[in-house]
Amino acid sequence: MLQNSLRALSRSCSRRSLYTLPELPYSYDALEPVVNREIMEIHHTKHHNTYVTNLNNVVPKLEAAVEAKDISTVMACQRDMVFNAGGHINHSIFWGNLSPNGGGVPDGALGDAISSTFSSFDKFKAEFSAAAIGVQGSGWAWLGVDPNTKRLGIAKCANQDPLLATTGLVPLLGFDVWEHAYYLQYKNVRPEYVGKIWDIVNWGDVAERYQAVLGK
Repeated sequence: MLQNSLRALSRSCSRRSLYTLPELPYSYDALEPVVNREIMEIHHTKHHNTYVTNLNNVVPKLEAAVEAKDISTVMACQRDMVFNAGGHINHSIFWGNLSPNGGGVPDGALGDAISSTFSSFDKFKAEFSAAAIGVQGSGWAWLGVDPNTKRLGIAKCANQDPLLATTGLVPLLGFDVWEHAYYLQYKNVRPEYVGKIWDIVNWGDVAERYQAVLGK
């Protein structure tokens, strides 16, 4: 059974194409004054790009370890895969969740679902903000949806743990609360950063993600 599992994992790795850094849908200075150009450029070209580079590097190592039936190396590579693939997944969502024309309150099906689940948008915003501020160390706060019940939920994920793999919720909206996302501008005052980022939330993108789950 173990040999069959290793072969399946190897075939899966062999089919993987190289991962690439996505372009931002706006310029590095477009989110100012909420997030300044320096942070955005470093965050995208350094931090996100490092996750992509490391992910591409670990794939062939994992494939070789599977072929060699080297369980210790397989396990080490899997840890690297989770961290770097999670970083790539999370940031790819995060960039789309933001917009220079963002902010306000969501309407339509998403707005109705938020009001139904959390009683009001203001209560949702307060609960989500508390989750983001309360992340210990580095991590993310997420609004997600259960693909089976279609019910919304708020969750926190440590480090770069991806929401779907960690909780079963499909990610809709994520706030990156790693210090690299805000420290150069907000220092260690995470609550100020969390309070300001609501002004650039791209509710259109969040609504599209929600509709995609409802349509399944």
